[in-house]
Amino acid sequence: MSTSPTPVSPATTEPPAGKPAMSNLTQRIIFGVIGAVLLLGSVWYSAWTFALFFGLVQMRMLWEFYRMMREVGYKPAALLGGGISVVIFASLFLVRAGEGLDTSFNYMNAGWHTVIYPANLIGALLGLLLLLLPTILILREMAAWPREKQDFSPFANVGVALLGLLYVSLPMSLLSLVAFTETGYDYRRVFALLLLVWSSDIGAYAAGKTFGKHKLAPKISPGKTWEGAVGGFLLTLVMGWALGYLLPELSLTYRLVVAGVVAVFGPLGDLAESMLKRSVDIKDSGRIMPGHGGLLDRFDAFLFILPVLALLRLLLG
Repeated sequence: MSTSPTPVSPATTEPPAGKPAMSNLTQRIIFGVIGAVLLLGSVWYSAWTFALFFGLVQMRMLWEFYRMMREVGYKPAALLGGGISVVIFASLFLVRAGEGLDTSFNYMNAGWHTVIYPANLIGALLGLLLLLLPTILILREMAAWPREKQDFSPFANVGVALLGLLYVSLPMSLLSLVAFTETGYDYRRVFALLLLVWSSDIGAYAAGKTFGKHKLAPKISPGKTWEGAVGGFLLTLVMGWALGYLLPELSLTYRLVVAGVVAVFGPLGDLAESMLKRSVDIKDSGRIMPGHGGLLDRFDAFLFILPVLALLRLLLG
């Protein structure tokens, strides 16, 4: 008479007793505070820490974009693109910093003569690099041809690599136009931009949760509503008015125009990134911050705001 084997109970996935799993809300709060401290501290401390922080941020954002493109079969030049993104950010930073950095600075405190940044030369070299960039990327594809498991044209990889630089790196590099004035680096301007973006997000979330009924773009981001968009717009305008206490030298009209740009183009930047994620069927651009997704998720609004602000600065000063 045969006996049946004793059934084995499945392994449980519950956390050990006495060590409850950290909730998603707790993670968002903890890592949100850490991220905010690093962000605000880097901006406040000096122009160099500002450049280091955002240079790394935009490079990580570009890497997240390329990672999403690889999910659907493209093979962009991620390492080459990342290196070029740093060159673009550093070049625009140095061009702007050359007009405002302390001219008494001595290199490594070694008693050398004053460091002077030749803005015209840097700009010319950057322009030359951008002109040669398509050729460099095409040569890379020629060296790798033919690629396995890729049926489409190698020029698609070139296009994706260029798109990442135009969509992510160049807009983020324009942040230096906001951070510097004729007298030098002014952290208050970056703080003001951050406050406007956060006001837009908070106002849209609060109004959407309270009054939201009419979907703004249901096929792209089902959670966004017109009521939320109006709430974000109004709170951003209020913040634009309140920034007179932080930047009294700026007129009310100028502050409200900038607030309007943030309130309109910030949500559009967020919708664009949502469309990107839906097109490749992923939820978050990355996992650099638990509970917050990737850096592209956090700074997507900047990608539409900064080019418009750069144009506004050129037109209005």
